[in-house]
Parts: sequence; C-alpha cells; structure tokens
Amino acid sequence: MALVTGAFGALGRATVQGLAAAGWRVAALDVAPAAPAGLPASLALPGVRLDDEAAAVAAVARTVAELGRLDALVNIAGGFAWETVAGGSAATWRRQHELNLMTALIACEAALPHVAASPRGRIVNVGAAAAGRAGKGMGAYTAAKSGVLRLTEALAEELKDGRATVNAVLPSILDTPANRAEMGEADAGRWVRPEALAGVIAFLLSEAGAPIHGAAVPVTGRV
Repeated sequence: MALVTGAFGALGRATVQGLAAAGWRVAALDVAPAAPAGLPASLALPGVRLDDEAAAVAAVARTVAELGRLDALVNIAGGFAWETVAGGSAATWRRQHELNLMTALIACEAALPHVAASPRGRIVNVGAAAAGRAGKGMGAYTAAKSGVLRLTEALAEELKDGRATVNAVLPSILDTPANRAEMGEADAGRWVRPEALAGVIAFLLSEAGAPIHGAAVPVTGRV
C-alpha cells in the first residue's frame, strides 16, 4: 500500500498509474478538491492540506483504516515560484518553504510509524536537480528543495538500522503542459517525461530497489 501526495498533478497522476500497474494499491492525496477522472487509485484523498499536521495524520489514519496498512510514501506535493531577491518578498520564501519542504516533513512524520514498521517500507521524496545551485529567480524554490534533500539524508540516517529505505529523486524540467506553456521556445524533447520519473520512483519502491538507501538520484533527461 502506497500513499502518494500531490497525486492529482502531472507527475502525481503518472506515479499513481505506474504504481497501480505494478500491483500497488494506492491512496492518492492532493490539496485539490476532486480527483481527476480515471485515476487508478484505491483511495482518493482530495482537499488535504499538508501544511496542517492534524490533516496529514487523519489522512494517513484513513489510508491505514481503508487499505489495511501503509508500506510506502511518495512525496510529490509542492509548488514553484520564480522571483528575484531584489524584486520579491520574504513571503515568497516562506510560501515555498511551506509548499515544498514542510509538506514533505509533515507527511513523513505522519506516515513514518507505519512505513518504518513495514517489511517493505519505502519513502521517496521529490527534490530538484536545480537545488544544487540556484539560478536567477530560483532562490526560494531551490532553497526549499535543498531542504527536502537534507530531510531525506537525515531520515535515512535515522532509519539505517531498520528495514525501511528513504531516497530522493532530483528531476530537472518535467515535460508537462504547464511547463510547455511557460517555456514555449525551449526544446521539450530534452526534458523528463512524468512517466519516466514515475518509473524511477516505482523502482525505488520495488524489491529490486531495496539496497538503495539515502540516495539522491538525478533524473535530468538531457537538460
């Protein structure tokens, strides 16, 4: 049983579809008020704000109650904002911190007792390849995504004597309709398809991925 956050977006949908095809029963969680049509989730959890710790705990409890257990967590929930330091505000940095880091932390805290107890426990956090060095206008986003990597490293150290694994994937630009609209002149053929990144996530959740722990896996296409 796997819980996917940010499950209604492009990467979330691809991940739910990939995990379901691999035999996982999936709880699909998102802040959006309704699940997209045709999403192959065993349980849909719309309207859940992961900046609310009580809401996250309740969502995990419902997942365990309805699906029987929780073996894996995939943290996709997040958001992006481009803003320069000179032309922006501290509010953007706070919001990016909440959207990208705190949602992952709160979901991990809520799911951890169940995932750590599972014989096939897995956590995969979605970071960003850009978190290694911020470009112009990318400070708030990359700082938050750098925090996701630090969270992954810290949690991996905490769990290194157990059975659960904790890893991060670090994508470059995802080939989504939103990114194509925003960057119309770019060569989208060099970007990462959501289905390809979902495949990497599915591998980390699989038995074959069990030896991988504490890794930050670049998934950068040809960017």
